[in-house]
Amino acid sequence: MKTSHLVLTGLILTTCLAGSAHSQQANETSSQFVATISNSTAAPKPAPEGMVWIPGGEFSMGASVNGHGSCEMPMASNDTEPIHRVRVDGFFMDETAVTNDQFEKFVKATGYVTIAERTPTKEEFPTAPQENLVAGSVVFAPTDHEVPLNDHFQWWTYVKGANWRHPQGPESDLNGKEKYPAVQIAYPDAEAYAKWAGKRLPTEAEFEFAARGGLAGKTYTWGDEFRPGGKWMANTWQGKFPVKDAGEDGYAGIAPVAEFPANGYGLYDMAGNVWEWCSDWYRPDYYEQLAKAGGIAINPRGPDSPFDPSEPNEKKRVHRGGSFLCNDQYCSRYIVGTRGKGEVNTGTNHLGFRCVKHKAPKEIASNAVNPAHSPHEK
Repeated sequence: MKTSHLVLTGLILTTCLAGSAHSQQANETSSQFVATISNSTAAPKPAPEGMVWIPGGEFSMGASVNGHGSCEMPMASNDTEPIHRVRVDGFFMDETAVTNDQFEKFVKATGYVTIAERTPTKEEFPTAPQENLVAGSVVFAPTDHEVPLNDHFQWWTYVKGANWRHPQGPESDLNGKEKYPAVQIAYPDAEAYAKWAGKRLPTEAEFEFAARGGLAGKTYTWGDEFRPGGKWMANTWQGKFPVKDAGEDGYAGIAPVAEFPANGYGLYDMAGNVWEWCSDWYRPDYYEQLAKAGGIAINPRGPDSPFDPSEPNEKKRVHRGGSFLCNDQYCSRYIVGTRGKGEVNTGTNHLGFRCVKHKAPKEIASNAVNPAHSPHEK
């Protein structure tokens, strides 16, 4: 448990702190991308319930927005470049983010208590005022008027009693929301669920390969047009941010899973709705490290340790996919290949997860790439 549970900081909100006025233009220069080469190995059978086989293969990973990385304003970041070549083995992936119904089954079976439900102690935080030692989590609260987009404290607040059962605070509940994504989930909570389910959290490379759905060099998980034929393809923000989500896509705020079209691999909501945890530690220069090493990165699992220059003392993991709060005014990270980040012990009401499950070890060995060409395999 970190101080982020006592005082609202920027450490988990940087997942949606930057956007681009050009986010609906092509975000990737085609010359930087090479076609995806999918593995031809047949999917193992039977498929686990609720999971889709992702064949794995070789692809171009990363994003480039008008030459300025994943975002241009108000906090420029180039953590999605350079575009680099990656190969991942095949795996099964949950069709959707883990739902409230699924997470409740886990809690009932194990008695697990999420981090947001645990009360911080004086021993853990000896300098914190007693009144700050309350269980809760971070919640988005729209403003009642237009505000400059350079201070996220205006629309995020730490709410006593906010947790997965009460995503927006003690007055909220899950009635009728069994098929909504479970949110207010910290990284250890997601890990605990995955272990119980006999699965694991995806690596960042696996998430991006799966999100692309077999496409290469596209702006979104479905192609280059934000609304092909006028159709909404993901749950994102419409209207003036952060005042009011107009709900033009059918949802003002979070949506149930699988309400928008699946991508080429049959996965739902790989962009928008809720951010999702990946297992990689976050470093903004990790792609540069891979590129300098040369060759193709084989099953990369992220850097050995975390580092975020904006908050060097916080341990952060990668977030992927964007959320219902993302928009072209402030956060355009529904663009495939862009990245988020979050302190491991902090959840929000726009952060969830999904799991993966690998094929049998003997099958992995039979398809392994020559180690001599795998400088990044761990």
